[in-house]
Amino acid sequence: MVAARRRFDGQVDLAQFTRLQGLVADTEGQCTYALEFAHDDILRVSYATLTVETELPLICQRSMQRFLLPVKMEQKLGLIRNEDEESSLPEDFEALLVPEDGQLAPLEMVEDELVLAVPVVPLSPYGEAVDREWAPTQEETDKVNPFAALAALKKKD
Repeated sequence: MVAARRRFDGQVDLAQFTRLQGLVADTEGQCTYALEFAHDDILRVSYATLTVETELPLICQRSMQRFLLPVKMEQKLGLIRNEDEESSLPEDFEALLVPEDGQLAPLEMVEDELVLAVPVVPLSPYGEAVDREWAPTQEETDKVNPFAALAALKKKD
């Protein structure tokens, strides 16, 4: 694929990404991707450029409403045969360890990038914060404070 400078374009439903399913609100939508193989003769590096574009359905942790996070990324993946080759890659390349048989799974590569694109705390840029006072439950108010005894001892001094 590298020697022929092949390019693969595709579109896949988000529902096909099993590892992504636990990170998104639902699996409605599609992902468009392109995977292009090349070789840099100057740097002597074989690489693949992965382009991914989609909208991930997430739950805003501020407003608790569903929103679509636009994802558009391009990643240069340096194709390496062993981990020792990683240090020879340029800084803007991400290492991708090629299996012994030389077969890559494009959809797994796309899913890896989408999983990494999900923020730890999703916040909609359009959502408003929920301003509400949450009263403690009866169970919380009935709980004995473990430091109450220390406060009583401090007052005796």
